[in-house]
Amino acid sequence: MNEVKKEIMHVGEMASGATLTVPVYRLKGDSAAPSVYIQANMHGAEVQGNAVIFQLLELLKNTNINGDITLVPYANPVGCNHKNGEYTLGRFDPITGVNWNRMYHFDADIIKPFVRECIGKSNQTIETNFKKLMINSIEEKLEHNIYGLTTGQRIAYQLQRLAHQADFVLDLHTGPISSKHLYCPEYAQDSAQYFDIPHTLLIPNDFDGALDEATFCPWWSLQEAFAELGIEFSISDEATNKESFTVELGSQEQIDLDVALDDAKSIMNYLQHKKVISTTEYQPQTMTRYACYLKDYKAFYSPMGGMVDYLAEFGKPLAAGEPLARILRMDNYGDGDPLHYISLDKEVIPILHFASASVNQGTELYKVFSEYFKL
Repeated sequence: MNEVKKEIMHVGEMASGATLTVPVYRLKGDSAAPSVYIQANMHGAEVQGNAVIFQLLELLKNTNINGDITLVPYANPVGCNHKNGEYTLGRFDPITGVNWNRMYHFDADIIKPFVRECIGKSNQTIETNFKKLMINSIEEKLEHNIYGLTTGQRIAYQLQRLAHQADFVLDLHTGPISSKHLYCPEYAQDSAQYFDIPHTLLIPNDFDGALDEATFCPWWSLQEAFAELGIEFSISDEATNKESFTVELGSQEQIDLDVALDDAKSIMNYLQHKKVISTTEYQPQTMTRYACYLKDYKAFYSPMGGMVDYLAEFGKPLAAGEPLARILRMDNYGDGDPLHYISLDKEVIPILHFASASVNQGTELYKVFSEYFKL
């Protein structure tokens, strides 16, 4: 049985002086093998990832481990505890209003000077030195920021420091009411087939503050900078492979340990494929997998206020003109039309919808794949 080591990481302090802490679980592998970092619950209501990490730990205890594995549940102790009545808020920092998953760091200006210093060096040396550069960059932000850091930045940077030490990064999230889907770098789309997730969003090399972007954009940018000089440095090669994903596990505010076991096995498929673990026990399911480029992932906003009956089934193509939802307006009953059917004039795949039936005009009602294809 593999030993699971637990650490407590201090990520901040509250006004009372109470310490904000995050648990960190580690399984030690061969330092020469690829490593993985997995975190969950950066947004307060997105709790299913914690159950998945539990099931992963249970599976990994009896699996042959090749590379180092680091798992962090409850990644955001402020968001986890940000309650309003029976609801968990925890999507935005209540002090600054910034999305908790938009506070990570990437300075693109470090890329070209680093590349110039590395001309003629081996890929292994480049990889080792670039990891050190990214870690040092984050530590510089943490330890030498003369104007200080927000609560969210301090938490995010400490998590990112752990993530930069790994070759593969999985950030576990959920939607409001949502199907399972995967945010995947465009260059890594072949890896999507190893997750038991039917819908994949392909992300360009644009940094917008999320953890997956903060950990794959630097490597992608590094590869592109070498290519501009006619030098090949591939982050898709087995020896230098680097990938990061946001794994959307369904809906928020609930856990299901049985489903979490399936999700954990899905992740084990990927870890097996990447040789982080050695086993033949896990095989990806046979399924139709749809993909969509991020630019074609569209939000549909409610054309009116009212009470919404969500009709469209997640994950299946919805023909043009077929209803997404119907909106009840009881204020119109008796002197107008109380029911309004909402549809689109093109075929889409609904992926998630707003959590509440009560919506204002302009509420983000659905998110859909507007242009999609099979992987």
